[in-house]
Amino acid sequence: MSSIELDSVSKRFGSVEVISELSLTIHSGEFIAFLGPSGCGKSTLLRMIAGLETVNGGEIRIGGERVDHLPPGARGVAMVFQHYALYPHMTVFDNLAFGLRNIGTAADEIARRIEEAARILEISHLLKRKPGQLSGGQRQRVAIGRALVKDPKAYLFDEPLSNLDAALRVRTRVELARLHQQTRATTIFVTHDQVEAMTLASRIVVMNARKVEQVGTPMEIYGRPATEFVARFVGSPAMNFLPVKISDRGGLVSAVLGDGSVIETQVPVAGLPSGSDLRLGVRAEAIRAHAEGAIPAQVEVVERLGDRTHLHVHLMDGSTLVAEDSGMSQVQPGDSVRLAVEGATAHLFDADGLAYHARQ
Repeated sequence: MSSIELDSVSKRFGSVEVISELSLTIHSGEFIAFLGPSGCGKSTLLRMIAGLETVNGGEIRIGGERVDHLPPGARGVAMVFQHYALYPHMTVFDNLAFGLRNIGTAADEIARRIEEAARILEISHLLKRKPGQLSGGQRQRVAIGRALVKDPKAYLFDEPLSNLDAALRVRTRVELARLHQQTRATTIFVTHDQVEAMTLASRIVVMNARKVEQVGTPMEIYGRPATEFVARFVGSPAMNFLPVKISDRGGLVSAVLGDGSVIETQVPVAGLPSGSDLRLGVRAEAIRAHAEGAIPAQVEVVERLGDRTHLHVHLMDGSTLVAEDSGMSQVQPGDSVRLAVEGATAHLFDADGLAYHARQ
């Protein structure tokens, strides 16, 4: 497999610049997810790598070779689209063989590649069927198999699970993870689903408004978000944000909420911007209902999720947040509770949405 390098890549549609001088290196064998909301530019970036969109500036290299001037078929990549795009009149075998026949691959080599791909994807028993005789999950595996038999330098997935129901998405996600473990292929996976990105990728590229907000491992993205957007977009429920005033506790921030409650953090005071427009960011799992908690609150909504319970509460100053309780929680809407906050995991965000983290 090969590395993929984007060097100051730009893309314009008319006078609108949708990607601006983006640089990124995807290492050989790595599984990268492009994660972000609709319209952020992630699919456009993938299509530029594939050669389906032209590059207006910068360079794209695959395996060290510049490819941004090459047609899609000469780049050595295979793409799996959101829609399966299978030929309905062909059998599964012929769908898998179609691209290889077009480039003159020998019949015995085609058979060998299809046999191997079908074994990996567990579709050997489907080779004589046509797409209309397959389930959605089976059709998606055939689409993946069509890419697999090409033995490309890299695989490009453009939201391939979006058309599947919830249970099938989970199963196919596991199959994709297993496939990457077996092939160790360089893979780019575009998605707006944070769960897909967190569970599949070795690194995540979080995009927003056609720019990269952060690149990191799943737990770096979750545990130390670079911006408020990342903190809100990754994690379910989203991170809580509370306006605070700060005081200095031996070089670390004491965050004072609107009702006077204090949360002791591990964020250094040094380096924080001047002014008082700061927000405290803290995950729901770091806020627990506890009889001896320092923060009084009233429960509005209770979400029972089996292994845990989410409590949607409002504080005495009118602020709202989501806290967590045990799966067997007895709390009911309208109850008064007290909350204990694990301040060591909290972050601060400035007026521009930039994050300030606890010491590592």
